[in-house]
Amino acid sequence: MSDETTPPAHKQLPQWIAEQIRAEILEGRLKPGEWLRQERLAQEHGVSQMPVREALKKLASEGLVEHVPYRGVRVVEFSVADVEDLYTCRSFIEGMAARFAAASISDEELDELRALATRMAACETPKDLHEYRELNRRFHGVIFTASRRSYLVRTLAQLWSAFPTMLWSNVPRVAIASVPERDQPDVEEHAAIIAALAARDPAAAERAVRTHIEAAGKSLLGAVETQQ
Repeated sequence: MSDETTPPAHKQLPQWIAEQIRAEILEGRLKPGEWLRQERLAQEHGVSQMPVREALKKLASEGLVEHVPYRGVRVVEFSVADVEDLYTCRSFIEGMAARFAAASISDEELDELRALATRMAACETPKDLHEYRELNRRFHGVIFTASRRSYLVRTLAQLWSAFPTMLWSNVPRVAIASVPERDQPDVEEHAAIIAALAARDPAAAERAVRTHIEAAGKSLLGAVETQQ
């Protein structure tokens, strides 16, 4: 078996299976609403149903799948209201993290943000879209990690392990292409965030992050509404 189909020796089987299924969901190979049958998954991964059952429990705790009584487990579907709620929560929590980060971020972390922003600005879409979204995930991660607030860091790290990647990858209009009207604003908003953090201005940092997330949420909502 190849390395991709064989769990590393240091990983427990349920953890490895959860990672495989999570990747399929985030990359859009498993679609919202798709049923995940334990027997089929066990056969696909060459394991018994027990580790698959444990893997699905883990993914349910992350909000990627849901258990429907008497029917089974399926990939979570998101309504317009769900997207609104998610981005409202992100705006508030990440804004709070940015406020704390402005007081504690290091020069090294600021340099990392600048480097990530430069690399994102150089990405071409749709060719580099996957790289862009990974760099963007890291950009936001540096900010909330710099808050030094352990609960905020844990909460946002868990949220970012799945969202908003899953949302963007499952809306056809934006899954493999950027939203053209967001390209330049994204660059400007990232620059504003960095400037506020570098100035050690908590209020400006919170405002810049919230403005950025709310604008991204508005774009995704538009795509979801068009699809529905």
